[in-house]
This record gives sequence, C-alpha cells and structure tokens, in this order.
Amino acid sequence: METGQAISPLTSSTVSGLTWARPIAKPLRGLGSFIGMSLDVLVGIFTTKLAWQEYLAQSWFVARVSLLPAVLMMIPYALINTFIFNILLGEFGAADFSGAGAAFFNVNQIGPLVTVLVTAGASATAMCADLGARTIREELDAQRVMGINPIQSLVIPRVLAATTVSVALMGVVVLVGMVASFFFCTYFLHVSAGAFVAGMTVVTGLGDVVVSLVKAFLFGL
Repeated sequence: METGQAISPLTSSTVSGLTWARPIAKPLRGLGSFIGMSLDVLVGIFTTKLAWQEYLAQSWFVARVSLLPAVLMMIPYALINTFIFNILLGEFGAADFSGAGAAFFNVNQIGPLVTVLVTAGASATAMCADLGARTIREELDAQRVMGINPIQSLVIPRVLAATTVSVALMGVVVLVGMVASFFFCTYFLHVSAGAFVAGMTVVTGLGDVVVSLVKAFLFGL
C-alpha cells in the first residue's frame, strides 16, 4: 500500500464475502432488534400515554387464557413436593411441620415457576402470534403511516397486561397450592390441621411473599 493511500471502509460487498459470518449474522441481527424494542418499550412505559382500552382487553385475555392451566399445573406440583417432603419428615417423626414445607415450596419455588411457565407458554405465545399476523397483514406499517407508534398502541399494553396478570396469577396459584397441600396432608397423610396451619409461618414470612411477587413481576416483563 502506498504512503498516504486511504484505507477503504468495510462495505456491504466485503461483508457479504465473509461466508463464515453468515450463519451468525441473522441471529445477532434478531437479538439486536429485540434489545432495541425492549428499550423502546421500557422508555415508552414512562414517557407515553397508555392505551387503556387495549390494556384492559389484553389483561382479560391473559387472565382468561392463563388461569385454568396455572391451576391445573399447580395442583400436581404442590402435591408431589408435599408428599416427598412428608416422607422425609416422617423419618424424623416431624410430620406436623409439613405446613412449613408446603408454604416454603409453594411460595418460594413452585408459585413463580408455574407463573412464568403459564404466562410464557399460553398468553405470551398468543400475543407474539397476533403481532406477527398484524405484521404480515402490514397493519403495523399502516399505523406508522397514520402517525401511530405500534410500540405505544400495541406492545406496551400487552407487556403491562402480562406483568399485572402475572402478579395476580402468582397469588392465585399459591393459594390453590396451599389448599391442595392442606387437604392432602390432613386427609391422606393424617397430619393435624392445626399443626399444618401453625407451621406455615415457621420458615416463610412476609419477605418471602414479597420476593415471590417481585419474581412474578419480572417474569411478566
């Protein structure tokens, strides 16, 4: 290269010649688009006006789609963990502490897990399919032409709906799990009902409930 000769920039033709980069270019481009949209949503939540009608409609949709699967998934999870924990307690003659184990597993572990599985598997996939169909029908482009931001009108209400319903769903599944564990322990494992209720707060307190609600909030986002 001669002295003073400018170095040519990396053009699109030279990038296309890098065959080794092609398999990872598309996933990285998609990841970058997702991060950019997530930042737009995060900023838009605090800087734009919320579409309340769309938010309420999506909240009802998420609750209607997620409630029954969450309840049906929570019951076997709660019973299995309660049964296994009671086997261990029975070895030490401490079956009366089954309420402590049920509260710990349902509030700290199973509740947030069931919430994220149902929210992501039932409602979030339906939302993504709806937005994808709108993109194919060029509805999002039509909104942009009319001066409407699709992030504000469609994405933000869905994100907030999934978040709020996830927090409420967390409370429902924990309640269902505790009721199922109570009846299972008292009627099948012959644990005293009073001892079960008294042991619920031995290892699980208000702080654990708050942490679980925060988990559900983050999972909804």
